Amino acid sequence: MIEIALVALQVAPLNHSKIKNPTMENIQEAIEKNELLKRLLEAIGDGVFVLDTTGKIVVWNRAMEAISGYSFEEIKGKNCRILKFSQCFGKECPSGMNACRILETGKITPTECVISHRNGHSLSVSKNARAIRNDRGQIIGVIETVTDLTKLKNARLKMEKATRRLSELNRLGGIIAKSQVMQNVFSFIKASAATETSILIQGESGTGKELVAKAIHSIGERRSNPMITVNCSALSESLLESELFGHVKGAFTGASRDRIGRFEQADQGTIFLDEISEISPYIQVKLLRVLQEKEIERVGDSRKRKVDIRIITATNKDLKSLVDEGLFREDLYYRLKVFPIYLPPLRHRKEDIPLLVNHFIKHNNKISGGTVTGMATPALKTFMEYDWPGNIRELANAIEHAFVLCSGRQIEQEDLPVEITGRDGEHTTYAAPPLSYPEPPHPRKKQRPPLDRKRLLAILRESGWNKAEAARQTGFSRAAIWKYMKKWDIPMQSEQQL
Repeated sequence: MIEIALVALQVAPLNHSKIKNPTMENIQEAIEKNELLKRLLEAIGDGVFVLDTTGKIVVWNRAMEAISGYSFEEIKGKNCRILKFSQCFGKECPSGMNACRILETGKITPTECVISHRNGHSLSVSKNARAIRNDRGQIIGVIETVTDLTKLKNARLKMEKATRRLSELNRLGGIIAKSQVMQNVFSFIKASAATETSILIQGESGTGKELVAKAIHSIGERRSNPMITVNCSALSESLLESELFGHVKGAFTGASRDRIGRFEQADQGTIFLDEISEISPYIQVKLLRVLQEKEIERVGDSRKRKVDIRIITATNKDLKSLVDEGLFREDLYYRLKVFPIYLPPLRHRKEDIPLLVNHFIKHNNKISGGTVTGMATPALKTFMEYDWPGNIRELANAIEHAFVLCSGRQIEQEDLPVEITGRDGEHTTYAAPPLSYPEPPHPRKKQRPPLDRKRLLAILRESGWNKAEAARQTGFSRAAIWKYMKKWDIPMQSEQQL
């Protein structure tokens, strides 16, 4: 834009007037007499103004009036300092033409700065300036163009907001997804968070049921109070009863003091009971009473204690089938599934895989200090074609496995676990990483035999799973031995130690 305006001012007056070696005064006169030039300046969308060598304004187009709020009549002959250009050079407006060095350098490249509007408010603009010279090459003035960045900045803000909204749509309480089936799950989570009803989350192992429970709690009315998680399959009936309801001193052998249970710990908050299908009929009866009466009794105590809790449960089994088989109480089932949420397996939402891959790469970079930027196309294609029986948990473990072997900026096909790539680790020979040790003085270089899973297993068994000894026998480092054990799914300890 500055070039168009400069050509207009330098060429047009000379072509359409008899002026030789023009000064700023007769350039202004030439503009007034040249209708084509006047129209050209008015048609330019950016603000254009011209200064003489003392910094006084002699030309001012309509776009400049709109940007600054000053009409030409108001600003004609005034010094350019009236606009209070600031931050153009990382500081306030220079005191004059010499200070801004335009007369010395002949130009100012496009610079983002701030000007003061006639009404007093500040505007973000981009300023560009060039010197105007006469036929003898002498500078007789300066032309400047000003672009209002307000609309551009507003557009940037809108784009940033849209990006944040998209991020929010693809992420809820640690759940990362963009697929339609998961967007439906997000809607259910938001709807259930606004109520106090019991929720049953169903889905295969590794689909993220606990993340859903945490998301519901984190956006609900109880979010400032505790959320307590209990895995019901990890404890026997007696231990689970004590864990959930607490006990009093002397209730059983080893009960040396009173102990508060998880229901009481979750008072005013949420309790999440994972693997609810595993609880015994006795615990089912006691849980039904909690749901109906909102009260508990500690083991060995007859005193009833009120609890204000929200119960969220989860299972990877078909609870209705267990009811039909008489293994789960029907009345408890309907109490728990007031609002059911079903989590689809990863194989039914494969469009989420690239998002999840990027998330777990960032996560592993953070905890390991790595610099992996992404996944190579063949490796990602393998991920997209795999059925993921272990769901998101398996994908997370696969990325962690790849980080152990990855030596570049991208995760490659050979870095993936063999059960995903379908390669036979028993018969695959992997090239050893190059060593940086200096060449030995021996004239003949000893060749290291290839290492595969079968040979490594044999060496480990012979050495009693001594990794240092395995490293000596194979010529690899202990770290390399450990990586190959991870790669080929060889346990870190012998069967006897396990």
